[in-house]
Amino acid sequence: MSQIIEVRPSLSESLQDIDDSHRVDAALAWLDNHPPHVIADQLARMDAVQAGMAFRLLDKDLALAVFEELEPVDQQQILQGLRDQSFRDLIEGMAPDDRARMLREVPAKVAKKVLAGLSPRERRMTAALLGYPEGSAGQYMTPEVVALPQNLTVAEALAMVRAKGANAETVYTLPVVDAGRRLTGIVELRELVLSKPDTMIAELVVTEPVCVRATDSAEKAARLMRETNDLNMPVVDSENRLVGLLTIDDAVEVIEAADSEDVARQAGSAPWEGHYMAAGVFQLARYRAMWLLLLLFAATLTVSVTDMFEGTLQQAAHLALFIPLLIGAGGNAGAQAATSCVRALAVGEVRVSDLFKVIWRECRVGLVLGSMLAAAGLVIGGLFVGPRVAVVVGITLVLICGWAATIGGTMPLLAKKLRIDPAVVSAPMVTTLVDATGLIIYFTTAKLVLGI
Repeated sequence: MSQIIEVRPSLSESLQDIDDSHRVDAALAWLDNHPPHVIADQLARMDAVQAGMAFRLLDKDLALAVFEELEPVDQQQILQGLRDQSFRDLIEGMAPDDRARMLREVPAKVAKKVLAGLSPRERRMTAALLGYPEGSAGQYMTPEVVALPQNLTVAEALAMVRAKGANAETVYTLPVVDAGRRLTGIVELRELVLSKPDTMIAELVVTEPVCVRATDSAEKAARLMRETNDLNMPVVDSENRLVGLLTIDDAVEVIEAADSEDVARQAGSAPWEGHYMAAGVFQLARYRAMWLLLLLFAATLTVSVTDMFEGTLQQAAHLALFIPLLIGAGGNAGAQAATSCVRALAVGEVRVSDLFKVIWRECRVGLVLGSMLAAAGLVIGGLFVGPRVAVVVGITLVLICGWAATIGGTMPLLAKKLRIDPAVVSAPMVTTLVDATGLIIYFTTAKLVLGI
């Protein structure tokens, strides 16, 4: 009698490990035992060929769920390996907003092929979303919404939800509109379910709900949702007509993308799309090289300042010992202030109009930090080079930290006023600027205190 052997992957094995060993049964078992977001993460870590082979093992429903979890750059890789019918089925089943964002990232030839394969209804919705500006709320909203007329009873409203809800992305938040489809309020599904059938929904509607324009920034809309704790937010056009809903999952995606971009820019790197583990060495180097070259040229300011004060160094050689300590302290103080300010701008805690308040606050913070460091600097300087140079180091630490914190807190606000991404004024750029100006402060203080 033959024995049936069940093929199960090890708990520690990844999908890529199984794919590398060409064990199809083990791959199928792995896919069956993991949710869509985990599968998507594994596919994003694999190269295009491996990801395509693994994706084709998924059944239709799971494939769609996994595909919508992928970033547009990873979706494009998957699509390139699918046959025409599989390609059309996958694209047709996507939510219109996810489909539109993907099409913005793919080559024009692929986008044309996608649109040609869609049903008329899906093509109209996708084309409408593609017409909104890049990064706008209209680009991220879902147009598949159950909108309720304002003159219904609860029973009639629930009947409409049952009839149309299958085609909507969400039914938890139900916009209420007038005859011209202008937004008059919203009602939660929970309120309908818990109310008597003959109650008019006008009695349950939240009038003047928080909403956004389709042309508004998606990031601002998403952060507004976080502040108001809304699961869904109505999106309207310039005449207050309902055009869609921004859902919480898309809002989280927008905030994550914005924060990832800010982190990359603050670290002196260009942001990239796709999974870090799937990016090649030269690809990552390319994203970082431009900033490093820019900072290299900016650092020549430090060399020029050192050369300018060469005579001062010759008269007091001990001053050179503390250059790394001083520029390191100043650079770190400036980077801390810049990072704090960029974050405060992003979450709406600080506005451009607060510029002078930020300058006054950061200057005081820097002076307090500098005074704390100066106490330690006096002890260190006294032990190594004597009290006179130690005094120079202490005074310089106070001045450099005050100056660095002021510059670090001010530059993001000035960038915002000039319509430049504040994150571009990254911590490395602030650090490089503070290095050069900090040396000027150091050598000038030395000349005044030591009389050289």
